[in-house]
Amino acid sequence: MDVGELLNYQPDRGAKRPRGEDGGAAGGDEDSRGGKQQKGLSARELARYREAAGMEGGGDMRDTEELTGDKKRILEKLMDQDEDEPEAEPVDESSVKKMILTFEKRSYKNQELRIKFPDNPEKFMETELDLNDIIQEMHVIATMPDLYHLLVELNAVHSLLSLLSHENTDVAIAVVDLLQELTDIDTLQESEEGAEILVDALLEGQVVALLVQNMERLDEQVKEEADGIYNTLAITENMSEFRPGLCTEAAQQGLMQWLLKRIKAKMPFDANKLYCSEILAILLQNNDNTRELLGEMDGIDVLLQQLSVFKRHNPSTAEEQEMMENLFDSLCSCLMLPTNRDRFLRGEGLQLMNLMLREKKMSRTSAMKVLDHGMIGPEGADNSHKFVDILGLRTIFPLFMKTPKKMKKAAASEKEHEEHVCSIIASMLRNLKSQQRSRLLNKFTENDCEKVDRLMEMHFKYLEAVQQADKRIEGEKHEMVRRGEILDEGIEDEFYLRRLDAGLFVLQLICYIMVEISNSGISQLQQRVHQILNLRGGSVKVVRHIMREYAESIGDGKSDEFKEAERKRIMDLVENF
Repeated sequence: MDVGELLNYQPDRGAKRPRGEDGGAAGGDEDSRGGKQQKGLSARELARYREAAGMEGGGDMRDTEELTGDKKRILEKLMDQDEDEPEAEPVDESSVKKMILTFEKRSYKNQELRIKFPDNPEKFMETELDLNDIIQEMHVIATMPDLYHLLVELNAVHSLLSLLSHENTDVAIAVVDLLQELTDIDTLQESEEGAEILVDALLEGQVVALLVQNMERLDEQVKEEADGIYNTLAITENMSEFRPGLCTEAAQQGLMQWLLKRIKAKMPFDANKLYCSEILAILLQNNDNTRELLGEMDGIDVLLQQLSVFKRHNPSTAEEQEMMENLFDSLCSCLMLPTNRDRFLRGEGLQLMNLMLREKKMSRTSAMKVLDHGMIGPEGADNSHKFVDILGLRTIFPLFMKTPKKMKKAAASEKEHEEHVCSIIASMLRNLKSQQRSRLLNKFTENDCEKVDRLMEMHFKYLEAVQQADKRIEGEKHEMVRRGEILDEGIEDEFYLRRLDAGLFVLQLICYIMVEISNSGISQLQQRVHQILNLRGGSVKVVRHIMREYAESIGDGKSDEFKEAERKRIMDLVENF
């Protein structure tokens, strides 16, 4: 930076607030005087610099020293000016108390003038600007979560929440920005105690209901108001991450209804729609109450309508693809609840998913996941029968015979694809009765039992992967015992999860299909399974062992009677294998 640039440089003086409160006026005067002085000085220094610069390079040494001295003086003056700026007060308990007190006074003053002069904005506009300023200043509290208790003790949380319904949406949005920063998940984790106190107070004040009411009146065509909605969603995400239990409460306080309305609104795709899909997926995660609520609000139909767009078209951007995945995840979550499976069936969800499988677009992988969730377990019987009726077997078996290349491009692993396909076929074998079951079994006899050949090929592929994982785990266990470490239940669970990741679950599904078709009464299928097992050095004993392990782990979250009946059914199949 040369001297000319230095002279033109003005330090950032922050927002000017020449209003009369808090001694601001006096400070403003001083500031302006300082500014004038600085200006005069700069002109003089500039003249001297020009004189010095105008001389020939061969001028005497004194001129050069003077020039250097000039530069130093200018720099010092600029530095002094920066130092003259009022320093920010350190954030401590007393400064936060003072800030909260100022906030309460300004909030009260604004309220008072608005009631006194409801039709004369000029009378209360100044107080509104002051109120907005102090709300901005309060952002500094977010750097000190240990002091959050002051917000609660001095009733500031209650006052902030009441401002969410302020007539001026700018004030409400300023409060939303502040709450978003106060509830930032990294900040909340810095001080568990302060965070607990703040979140408790917000929930007690029905924060979600107030935020939803505020969002109802915001116009997303206005950028600031659209940002306000984005920050509101961020508050709900922060709080639900800090305390997952509040998802039910948030959904019941109108958030679920608002999200569904916003998702189906005929508006161009934007960041807010993406965020809505994300929050919806969070609310439905591991929560039967919110799933039930969504079902009652016809949310399954909303999800199916939004997803139907991707039947014949791929998402145009990565963000839109993310939204599509969020909506599919939400649908899968909902289908964990049996009552929602009927709604899915009535809403022709099976037909849509079947079309997606045929259309070979990006949505295909996720559609398969949805079908898997819709048919699994005894609650999936109706969906399984309907899937055969809509000629779903013609769609699913080509995907069973060959993993599509596009799947690999769409970031879905081959294992994931094969797991979903095998799970769908296993669910149908379990759930189908009479004519539909015969149609499924006949598929395995077609073209000289080619589907059995593919099944056995997958059996040996996954068996090898699991055996390699078992070998590694055994080595680790041996090493741990040698070091004298105890193999507790937690470690055993971890090892079991690693075996599932290696492909044990897919292998269990494949063995289940083998055992089911061998017990179908079609001798051709049983002979083919045993023939290939013997040919490739496989063993019936290994299959039985895998199925016993599968039977042991079955039916998590189901009733004891169901578990017992299902285990007995599987063990009977295994004995006759």
